[in-house]
Amino acid sequence: MPLPCIGWCITIEAKEVLTPMKRQKKGQAGPRRFAALAMALFAFLLAAGAAGGGRGEITAGSIGAAVLRAELAAWNSGHTEERSPLGVLTALAMQDSAVLQSNRAAAEAAAKEDSATGEDSAASRDETHEGTVIDPEDNEAAEVNDENDNGVPAKTIHPTNGAGYLVWKDVYITNTTSHNVDLDALMKTRPAAVFTDEMPQILILHTHATESYTMPEGQEYNDDGATRTENTDYNVVRVGDEIADVFEEAGISVLHDRTLYDAAGYNDAYDRAEMSIQAYLEKYPSIHFVLDIHRDAIEDSDGNAYKVISNVDGKNAAQLSIVVGSDGSGLPHDHWQENLKLAVLLQQNLLEDYPTLMRPMYLRNSRYNEHATTGSLLVEVGAAGNSLDEALYAARLFAEEMVEVLQTLR
Repeated sequence: MPLPCIGWCITIEAKEVLTPMKRQKKGQAGPRRFAALAMALFAFLLAAGAAGGGRGEITAGSIGAAVLRAELAAWNSGHTEERSPLGVLTALAMQDSAVLQSNRAAAEAAAKEDSATGEDSAASRDETHEGTVIDPEDNEAAEVNDENDNGVPAKTIHPTNGAGYLVWKDVYITNTTSHNVDLDALMKTRPAAVFTDEMPQILILHTHATESYTMPEGQEYNDDGATRTENTDYNVVRVGDEIADVFEEAGISVLHDRTLYDAAGYNDAYDRAEMSIQAYLEKYPSIHFVLDIHRDAIEDSDGNAYKVISNVDGKNAAQLSIVVGSDGSGLPHDHWQENLKLAVLLQQNLLEDYPTLMRPMYLRNSRYNEHATTGSLLVEVGAAGNSLDEALYAARLFAEEMVEVLQTLR
């Protein structure tokens, strides 16, 4: 059910999302690559048909033998790194066609571009933000005061030693990049993102929208206990609804995209989300802030799952974490430091009111589509082990504090 709008609000269901034409990314069959494959296969069929005495007969054995022959040749040469990006079957077919062979260089260049571009590169997948291992020195067992608890062991992650972190006031940052960041110098100037009265002002979306939580006994939504669902009453889309509600109550205009970008495939979700983000920004240039809402998956070094909580006014809230991307993956991201500046300012504001609500921030190599604006953040609301109620409470506290920070950025 779409989010009820009190002030000025847009909710986008999956079928309504804007999807402009763009280049194809890794994991998707680009049109040029598909055309090359189709032409190559056609040439292969013609060649095989001619070889069969005009009968056009092609057997599985003949194709398999041809592919195997090409594979063996590549491996025996000792130059497997030079194998065509078109793939064995396509390259083999091109070899038998003078017309296609003359265009081979262009086809290979297109194939390389298809495989090299895209936010979901190998670096992005290796550096996924879902799957955090708890440092035993930075957490303590948390007491759960909730009759409706889901039974998952609880921790509160709260560093007290700055060793291994970038530190500014109360903010701790885990830096996995090669960048040496001077936070004192960085925080001397205000963030570049400006909060204006133009509408809409904020975009909320969910690259991994099917991420969900662990419900208390008797309230489960999956028979197998999985913490992923396309039901937006239980996944992080519901958390986005809560954040949007708070913004609306404060008179802030928000566009909440409730599309399940990971439903069609987890690894290419960032590519699909990027298409929509760019479309929204083109249609609504008033949007200066983009929030990508996720949840983490947290375990200890032995693989035991935990939830992370902060006790706020006698009630359990899921701990949150902000993930800031950079240009460390090699993809352009000129203003990642502005996103970092905003994240640090927001986190400090949250910690002053709720000292244990925020886990350490992450500065990482991948962009996570944060290159779109100078006010883009990825926010982890709790973990798979948290309950939905804990996540919703945390989301509301986070949004209320962000409203305060936004007012300082006019």
